[in-house]
Amino acid sequence: MTYHQLTSGERYMLSALRKQGLSQANIARQLGRSPSTISRELRRNACPTDGHYRPFRADGRSRHRRSISRRNAQFNDAHFAIVHRYLKARWSPEQIAGHLRLHRIMLISHETIYQHIWADKAAGGYLYRHLRQASKRRRKRYRAYDSRGRLAGKRHITERPSIAETRSTIGHWEIDTVMGHGSKDCIVTLVERKTGYLIIGKLKDRTKEALNRCVIPLIDAFGYSIKTITADNGTEFHGYQDIEKATGIRFYFATPHHSWERGTNENTIGLIRQYLPKRTSMAGLTQQQCNDIANQLNTRPRKRHGYRTPEELFDNIA
Repeated sequence: MTYHQLTSGERYMLSALRKQGLSQANIARQLGRSPSTISRELRRNACPTDGHYRPFRADGRSRHRRSISRRNAQFNDAHFAIVHRYLKARWSPEQIAGHLRLHRIMLISHETIYQHIWADKAAGGYLYRHLRQASKRRRKRYRAYDSRGRLAGKRHITERPSIAETRSTIGHWEIDTVMGHGSKDCIVTLVERKTGYLIIGKLKDRTKEALNRCVIPLIDAFGYSIKTITADNGTEFHGYQDIEKATGIRFYFATPHHSWERGTNENTIGLIRQYLPKRTSMAGLTQQQCNDIANQLNTRPRKRHGYRTPEELFDNIA
């Protein structure tokens, strides 16, 4: 039996008959409709908060669903299989839509992708689990005393070449460490400011000796693509002069408690936390796994780059 939605006039009659206290079966007889049609109408178009049925709003909800259905009719399972692949790689709907449009694979909006995800969730699916976590509640921060060791003679970020600040050329990097939970194991991150290209190294502990052993070979591997490095004031960077002597790369240091001076790094660590959430132990993490995480982020399109990837930009410029 074909299901036909109620007309606008029938919706107003349904509302009036409900107010008279008639049952759904009686309303169905009055309108010449099946009881299941009346039940479906009330279930789909009643107000989700108070349960009241308002015919003018029911009309609006019905029209909205029809418009979405018409828009999505051009996409089939094969199209959404492509979307699913990128979702499982932790791309956002906006990144997916931008990448597919840039490479002329498919014209699909990020709104359509979100609608598909929520429809899948309503049907018992799990695509929504691949979306990024909502922003956590921000706490008010107060000026704190920096108990870390002081390092004399370090260069302040204001001494850094101006082209590093403007991101006009490649080669200016930010460095930081990210701790795991329950052990001394951690990672060191190097991210290039212009392209967002990322390098991750595994450390057994957060000491300057462990950091230098890891970072010096990484810098040597990238050579001329690294001109300056900007760090925070952590004690793990107190051996920076040894890195400078070994590589010829100059270090600069941000103002204590001014994380916004290293915004590229702060944003990148947020992306890494998708793979290594807080309170995750890094004791079993391998360098190969670090390389895999960096590769996934380097091949993920970025809105600020016109949906090109950090890898594409870095390879073309470096």
